[in-house]
Amino acid sequence: MKIFWTLPSINDLESIRDYIARDSEVYAINFVEKIIMAVEKLSLLPELGRMVLEADDPNVRELIFQNYRIIYRIHEKAIQIIAVIHGARDIGTFPIKPWEIV
Repeated sequence: MKIFWTLPSINDLESIRDYIARDSEVYAINFVEKIIMAVEKLSLLPELGRMVLEADDPNVRELIFQNYRIIYRIHEKAIQIIAVIHGARDIGTFPIKPWEIV
């Protein structure tokens, strides 16, 4: 399956990289690369992640990578990465949920 990153998910990765880079540019780049490698596993195992309870949609799933929730949607022939959100954030309080944007 093909994997597509949405603009909001790319922005999330850039924000994570920029935040970590304040302390270490090398660690920031490595961390983002590890997130991308974790996502690449979905091309072979799209249902690897668990369902996102807040979404109430079996096609909206998430991978947990360290402290981050990588939220994605399974389509017939593709996987759409929707968001990369720190696990401490409460998605239930978001006025617009990430899966409602795309």
